[in-house]
Amino acid sequence: MGKILLIDDDQGFTDFLSQYINENYPLLHVETCNNPLAGLQKIRSGGYDLMLIDLEMPSMDGLKLLDYATGSGMDKNRIVILSGRDADFLHTLCPMGTCLAVLNKFEARQKSVLDMIFSSLQKKAAA
Repeated sequence: MGKILLIDDDQGFTDFLSQYINENYPLLHVETCNNPLAGLQKIRSGGYDLMLIDLEMPSMDGLKLLDYATGSGMDKNRIVILSGRDADFLHTLCPMGTCLAVLNKFEARQKSVLDMIFSSLQKKAAA
């Protein structure tokens, strides 16, 4: 089973996205964390095939979590940064190669990128 960690302080968003994944990608298991500091413990426990991290959260931003995750051994190409900011700003903040993708979580077009990522992970989980 593909294991995903979703760290975002917006519980409505984490509930929505985890339900979407559960309904459309049954081989994927999502763990959510609405507190970035508690997310550190989950990152330490490891074993995730993909991490989705919100960029802007109180007490700790997503870039610090990204640094912590990669410093703990998580492959940067298995981490997606999500934000409400526009794509140009996000790509300036996180240039290509910083992580797998930097996506605006409210843009409909960005959903297709997440679906490609989830679909790929589901295929690997089925193998």
